[in-house]
Amino acid sequence: MSVSENSLTNHEVTVCLSGGAILGPFNATWSRDEGGDVRELVREYDGYLQGEKQRRFKFHLHDTYTNTVHTLILNFDQVTGICDHVRLKSPINE
Repeated sequence: MSVSENSLTNHEVTVCLSGGAILGPFNATWSRDEGGDVRELVREYDGYLQGEKQRRFKFHLHDTYTNTVHTLILNFDQVTGICDHVRLKSPINE
């Protein structure tokens, strides 16, 4: 199955915080042409878990379903996990 680099990828992001609080789930869409930090959020948190210093604190998640933007400002010291559920589009029958 081949997915075009320019196609939209639909994410459902949930952030778990210390103490048991949960933020989300947030719908977020990413494509090469449309903005959004959903992939950067996951990359940054993964680097943080591997010992890198947190560089970014603000992430914008673009939701094309409701035409809104969710802005998350996170201190990774308080984050215990991030779930990035991706809904893949089925291939177009040609």
